[in-house]
Amino acid sequence: MRLRSETVEGGEARKTGGASKSVWRRLARQWDVQLMVVPALLFIFVFMYIPMYGILMAFQDYDLFKGFFGSPWAGFKHFRMFFEAPEFWSVMRNTVVISALKLLVGFPAPIVLALMLNEARHMAFKRIVQTISYLPHFLSWVIVSGLVISLLSVDSGSLNIALQKLRLIAEPINFLSVPDYFWAILITTGVWKEVGFAAIVYLAAIAGVDPHLYEAAAIDGASRLQQMILVTLPSISPVIIIFLILAVGNVLNAGFEDILLLARNPALRDVSDVIDTYVYRVGILGSRYSYATAVGLFKAVISVGLLTIANGIARKFGTSLW
Repeated sequence: MRLRSETVEGGEARKTGGASKSVWRRLARQWDVQLMVVPALLFIFVFMYIPMYGILMAFQDYDLFKGFFGSPWAGFKHFRMFFEAPEFWSVMRNTVVISALKLLVGFPAPIVLALMLNEARHMAFKRIVQTISYLPHFLSWVIVSGLVISLLSVDSGSLNIALQKLRLIAEPINFLSVPDYFWAILITTGVWKEVGFAAIVYLAAIAGVDPHLYEAAAIDGASRLQQMILVTLPSISPVIIIFLILAVGNVLNAGFEDILLLARNPALRDVSDVIDTYVYRVGILGSRYSYATAVGLFKAVISVGLLTIANGIARKFGTSLW
């Protein structure tokens, strides 16, 4: 028995050694291709990993002139300050609610658009709709926010003019100063900007579905809607689950540029102030770098936890990131 176990262990060691050698041989044969990856790896290392050293600021009373080594140690002082801040609960509420709305509305929207485009039989119409839908993605939030502000303007906004012509309102409404409208405006604008570009990934996944599955479903008498539900959606479910995992991990990333540009009116602060805008306003503009770093680190830790939980749940369904 001992001899057999030693033989098995020796065989496994030889297999492991042979596998590692084959990997290195394959890398050596593909040296020109692997060399193309080096700039991306350097970019990630320089701009993603080296700045992690700045996390030390979250545990210091950082002084710009004293640097990391001269600034006094503060422990968890800045974390406690954030948890005890008067704005803590409103900032967390806005972050979670806005992220949840983006997830509930913005996540299924590109899937629905991709399914609808896949059912279009007129290729010219399909290409025109696809082009028009993904063009807003390439516009900066500065331009998009300018368009939204112009559209919702009190004096010459198209929406107010249309509502008055239809006799739905008597006086123009300043939509961007009423807190009740802000979340709807923000979510609608975000979906309009990103829905077309996100649908491209799902269209690519749908293109890889085996046509024989549709033929078999049609022979069984399935309608186009039933084929969409019973064939298309299950076939692209791994892609959907992966993007859902990433979306859950980004729950605390409610947005920054869109909120900062659309919520210029101080009256909207109670419904628009999220973690990122709070860090910018209180931490960066207020030169409270240690405080800003502590809040950012808190958000990062929660995001990693949510990502791990979502990935663990998805693994039970056979699809996961790791």
